[in-house]
Amino acid sequence: MRGSVVDFEAAYESHWVPLFRYVNRMVGDADLAADVVQESFVRLFDQTIPDEEVRRWLFTVATNLVRDDARMAARRRRLLAERYDQSDLSHDPMEAPDQAVVRSERVAAVRAALAQLPERDRQLLLMREEGFRYAEIAKVIEVAPGSVGTLLARAVRRFVKALDPRIVEDETGRGR
Repeated sequence: MRGSVVDFEAAYESHWVPLFRYVNRMVGDADLAADVVQESFVRLFDQTIPDEEVRRWLFTVATNLVRDDARMAARRRRLLAERYDQSDLSHDPMEAPDQAVVRSERVAAVRAALAQLPERDRQLLLMREEGFRYAEIAKVIEVAPGSVGTLLARAVRRFVKALDPRIVEDETGRGR
């Protein structure tokens, strides 16, 4: 099936925010995430692909760019993450200081747990969080669609195991 030149403006409007969230969750650095998303859209410009493939194409390109950056600039990314962290786009500037501390602790715990997971588990969980269907996830990670549910269940178990138990207790109302 041959596609037409991508409607760049429509693709940008539809996919920028979810792609940014996905990449930001992967790398934990808003500036780096914005750079990766920008480069993904630059590469999309004048592409000839079917409209229904644009989302998957963008997320695949962004994932590959993150992998490339991790291989070439791990130290730079670590230093940037320490210097500037914009972890949550929904952060309320009027949030009470104690709530901000708790939220920051939760974000740090989730990032730490994600960092302990194999790359494929992180990718599965983050793609699911962005609303990808199993068939789309299967194409990106190159597995049979029927195996995505099992892989996700295993990834969730590994994530919960890696998550700081104090955070899990807070979410259930016990502890702290």
